[in-house]
Amino acid sequence: MAGILDLLGSDLGKTIISGVSGQTGQSESKTGSVLTMALPVLMQAMKRNTSTPQGAEGLLSALSGKHDGGILDNLGGLFSGGVDNSVLDDGGKILGHVLGDKQQNVQNALSQKSGMDAVSVGQILKVAAPLLMGFLGKQAKQQKVNNSSGVEGLLGGLLSGNSPQQEQSFLESMLDADGDGNIIDDVAEMVLGGNKKKGGLGGLLGGLFGKK
Repeated sequence: MAGILDLLGSDLGKTIISGVSGQTGQSESKTGSVLTMALPVLMQAMKRNTSTPQGAEGLLSALSGKHDGGILDNLGGLFSGGVDNSVLDDGGKILGHVLGDKQQNVQNALSQKSGMDAVSVGQILKVAAPLLMGFLGKQAKQQKVNNSSGVEGLLGGLLSGNSPQQEQSFLESMLDADGDGNIIDDVAEMVLGGNKKKGGLGGLLGGLFGKK
């Protein structure tokens, strides 16, 4: 199964990066960097949540209902004139549900590593969360996921498509960070260039941002 970061390398992903960049006023390269770090973290947090029957059922219900992927069918309309407040509100609710009291920690860590202010990182996450849910909804539909174990398997497959075990541990560590942001520095070399294994997170990051 392809990994979540393959989405950002696709034409759809480039449209998302461009649109989110325009929404936040940040450069496409910085926006792409934040999304590349943030999407696996959000998915790892979702995967944690699906470890309980209630969490898995809740996500399955969302993916088969409101977040069935329709948001990805008209990205031009979504980004033209700025993202609608209802989408941003929805993104805020998703982040609150998925990250809980770790939300500020994650934003601070992403801010420190990307060099982008935490407020802009938060805006990017608010736009990205509904898009990520839409992507997962489409995947769930294509793979005919209809039970809680299927949801957990879907998330695990999309994460393992990019992330060797070492990087999975990084994602877990980031969610457990104490808020000072240093956790990303501890693994920056691995994620942003130290790991060149083809198909790995580091390799994909190099491919995405190694050329203009």
